This record gives sequence, structure tokens and C-alpha cells, in this order.
Amino acid sequence: MSSNPLKAPFQYKKVSLDDVTTDNQRKAKDVSGTIKRIWSYLAREKRKLTLVIFMVMASSGLALLGPFMVGMAIDDYIVTQESAGLGMLLVGLIFVYLFHSLSIFLQNFWMVGVAQNTVYSLRADLFQQFHRLPISYFDKRQHGELMSRLTNDIDNVNNTLNQSVIQIFSSVLTLVGTIIVMLYLSPILTAVTMSIIPAMLYAIRWITKRTGPLYKLQQKDIGDVNGYVEEVVSGQHVVKTFSQEEQVIEAFEERNNKLKNTGFWAQTIAGFIPKVMNMLNFLSFGLIALVGGILAINTTLVTIGVIVIFTEYARQFTRPLNELSNQFNVLLSAIAGAERVFNVIDETQEETDENAAKTLSSTNGHVTFDNVSFAYEETPILKNISFEARPDETIAFVGHTGAGKTTIINLISRFYNYDSGKIALDGIDLKDIKRSSLRQHMAFVLQDSFLFHTTIRENIRYGRLDATDEDVIHAAKNANAHEFINKLLDGYDTVLDQEGSGISQGQKQLLTIARALLAEPKILVLDEATSNIDTITELKIQEALKRLMLGRTSFVIAHRLNTIQEADTIVMMEHGEIIEKGNHEELISQRGRYYQLYKGQLLEKAN
Repeated sequence: MSSNPLKAPFQYKKVSLDDVTTDNQRKAKDVSGTIKRIWSYLAREKRKLTLVIFMVMASSGLALLGPFMVGMAIDDYIVTQESAGLGMLLVGLIFVYLFHSLSIFLQNFWMVGVAQNTVYSLRADLFQQFHRLPISYFDKRQHGELMSRLTNDIDNVNNTLNQSVIQIFSSVLTLVGTIIVMLYLSPILTAVTMSIIPAMLYAIRWITKRTGPLYKLQQKDIGDVNGYVEEVVSGQHVVKTFSQEEQVIEAFEERNNKLKNTGFWAQTIAGFIPKVMNMLNFLSFGLIALVGGILAINTTLVTIGVIVIFTEYARQFTRPLNELSNQFNVLLSAIAGAERVFNVIDETQEETDENAAKTLSSTNGHVTFDNVSFAYEETPILKNISFEARPDETIAFVGHTGAGKTTIINLISRFYNYDSGKIALDGIDLKDIKRSSLRQHMAFVLQDSFLFHTTIRENIRYGRLDATDEDVIHAAKNANAHEFINKLLDGYDTVLDQEGSGISQGQKQLLTIARALLAEPKILVLDEATSNIDTITELKIQEALKRLMLGRTSFVIAHRLNTIQEADTIVMMEHGEIIEKGNHEELISQRGRYYQLYKGQLLEKAN
């Protein structure tokens, strides 16, 4: 393990382009699968898509008609010096380009709607999936990296749908239409124009083979940077407390440089495409002018107008190829982002409730553990745990970090499912109770008090959304929070951010207690609810907690043993096993591990 905890989770393995290319080839089958899934979202907008396709066909046809009419004007009116019909042809040419512009506007207008609706559905599915995933999924991943999938990756898909889909379809139609008209006008000049295709295809293949893996790696690096930034910004107090600014900046520079290098090579290699295409385009113009001029002078196979049409069509012929190659890279980048989104959507969701799972309208709060064992990713965490929490009793768990205290709470709330044994609520196996129903009868007051970016009133009301303002105020009074709330400039309408800036840690904890009181749970979980609180505020919190625990089955995790001496049962844990169990007086009289821990804390307090 790294000696630097700030950098340990983020050690990078050096990746060569060959390694990435190999990985990309190995996952090539996912590209078609991802495209199909994106199409399944697009297909929901069939009506607008049909209009878009019709407009693309119209704009492509009009784009071909314009140069053809210019060639006709040269051969039929300018060369022959007959101006009778030239005016009408020019008026028709004006209308052609006007309708061409209108069709482009309409296709873009409708495609924006298709793209926005598609991305709306994709974003909604991903956000809903976040709420279906088990807690264990979030425990193993950076929140910033997951945020990157909801923002950067989906925005990447959105930009591609807005810009690339139309261009790809239009380019294909223009390419096919151009070849057909060119063959009709002059097979010889068509062959000359198409002689550069092998060189184009080779250049495109060489470039895209390298940019595809780089775009995929770039999306990954963006997620890494976002994840690290989110973590560091959230932990600024820790960073500054330990004076680790330089270490954090160095770690960020490592990730930032990695993203810079990946982006540099992806964009640089992709930038070769238009340069190569322009060079080949100029070569094509020269060949058409040379061969066309010879044919026009020595034969009647080609006219001046045809040469003019071909020079324009040569541009229209290479432009779609150029656009296709450019958009292919953009498409690969979007597919890489979409794959990351679909990877989350495809993650195993929290286990569904059994078909016969019950909904609890009420509960007495009688919880029993019978020989319960649990392992996390094949690592044993709890071993043969048995205890009973009768209605209205308080059960306290003590022990060193990693003893399994929090895991027990996660099993009671069914954030995890136990492997063997049985946990019952009022005699009903927890696995036979719907998760949502179980959690409706529970409330949590945790060490890290989380507050939403909204008013104090709405933060408290989160415990029961149908609560009235009077209910909110009543809960705040019982939680000893009403007094400090009224001293704030906007009172209950004071807007807090997620960190609760503007109020103290103790005041934030009082708000979470008020939220729990408003929920009126039958089962209460307190996880280090009074840690890191000043003495005066702790007394207020202890008084509020007593009101909160009254008439409820309470599970308390505490390191400071003076806060749990009144618990009905104290469970001493070590390495996932219960080593002692009883009330405070019983455990003290046993003079075992609990007694040693209690005595040690008394000595620390005395010193």
C-alpha cells in the first residue's frame, strides 16, 4: 500500500497506444451494441426523425442540382451566347439555393429536438439507475467519476446527435448521388475523380485506427480528473488541516497531464484528416482539369460545362468523405461515452424484493439476529451474530474500527443481504419484507450529517414530505434546534448548501435529529451522532436524542462509552464477533474487554 493516503487510490499504470488499441479491438463488438442501444432511444422520435431524413434528402438533392444547373448555363447559354433562357435558369438557381438553405435549417431544427429528447431519456434512465443500485456500488467508486458519466459523457452523446448524425446521413446521400450524376455525365472523369479513393481510405483507416482508442482513453481520463477534483473539493478541510496542498496539486497535475497528453494526441492525429483530404482534393482538381481539358479539346465526350460541374462535384465528392472521417472520430468519442453510461445502466441493481414480500403498515420494532454471518466480496465481516432488541429497547454496539458495527446496521436496513442465519422484525424474516416498507419505519442520525441544498424547513421536512410547517417547527423544538434557527437572518427559510455552510457541526446534527423526529420512525439508528461536538452542544444533542429514542427501538454505535451507559444492552464486538453482551453494570462487573475499554477512556479523560 502507498505511504501517501492521498495518492494511494489513484496510482496509474502506464498505458501504451498499442495496449489501448488491443483493448479497443477486444471490445469492438460493444460498438455495434452501443449504437443499437442509442438507436433504441432515437427510435422513440420516429415522426421527427422521418421529417429530418426527408429534409436531408431534399438538401442533398438540391446541393447536387445547383452545380448541374451552373454547367447547363455554361453549355446551353454562355458558350452558345444564347441568353433567352438564361434569366429563367438563374432565377431557378436562386430558388434551388434558397430551398437548400431552408431544408438545412429545418433538418437542424428538428434534429435538435430529437437529440434533446433522446438525451433527456438517457439522462433520466441513468439517474434512476443510480437509485436502483446497491449501496455497495457507491462504496467502491468515486462520486465525481459517476457524476462525469451523468454530465460529460451524456453531453458528448448530445453534441454528437446534434452535429454528427445529420452530417453522416447527408454525407452518405451526397456521396451516392454525386457518383450517380458523375457517371451519367462522364464515366472517364468519374474514374479520374475516384482514383484518389484508395489513398483516402488508407489515410482514414490509418488515422481512425489510432484516434478511436485515444478518444476512449480520453473519456476515461476525464472521469478520473472529475472524480479527483470532486473528492479534493469535498475534503478541503482535511487537505488544509494536514497542509497537503502541494501533494494534492502534484496528484492533480499527474491526472491533468495524463488527460492533456491523451487529448493532444487524439486531436492532433484527428487533425490530420482535413489536411490529407485537402491535399487529395487539390490533386483531384488538377487531374480533372488536365484530363477534362484534353478531352474537351480533342473529343466531344466532355464539354466546358461538364468540366465545371465535375470540379464542383469533385469537391462534393471529397467533402462527404472528409466529413465522414471527421464525424467518425466524433462518433467514436460519443460511443465511448455512451458505453460508460450503459455500463452503469447495466450494473446489477439492488436485489428485488421477493414476490411474496410484505408491506408493513406498522411494526413493534422487535428485532432479532439469529446466528447471522456476512462476507463482503468473500472477506468474512460478521460471524455467527446473535442478539435481540425488544420493542423500545436501546442496543449499543462498541468495538474498534472494523469490528463490524456499521455492517450490522447495514444488514438491519437491508443495504446488504446477510449470507446465513436470520434477521427478523416482529418475527418476520427481513428478506420477506419490502425494502421500501422496512426503511419507512426507520430513521438515521449519522456522524456525517448530510444536508441538501435547500432551506432549513425543507431539510427537516425531508423526514416526512407531507408534514405541515407546524409539524416542522414542532420537530425542531423537540430537537433543540428552534432557538438557533430563529436567530438566523431568514429563519426556517435560510438556504443551506450540502455542507451546511453558515451553521456549526452541532447545529447541523440538531437539524438531522429534527428530520428524524419528523419521520416518526419505530426503529432508530444512531451512528456516532455526538462525535466531534462541543460539550454544550452535546448536552443539547443528548437531550434531543433522548426525546427521539423515547418509545423506539434504537441501535446506537458509539466510541465514547459515557453516551451509552443507559443502553438496555451493550454489545462488545471484535473482528466481526460478539465477545461480550450485557448492560453497563453487568459488563463492568465482568471486568473483561468492555471494562478495559471503559477504564481506558476514563484515564484519558482524567489526563
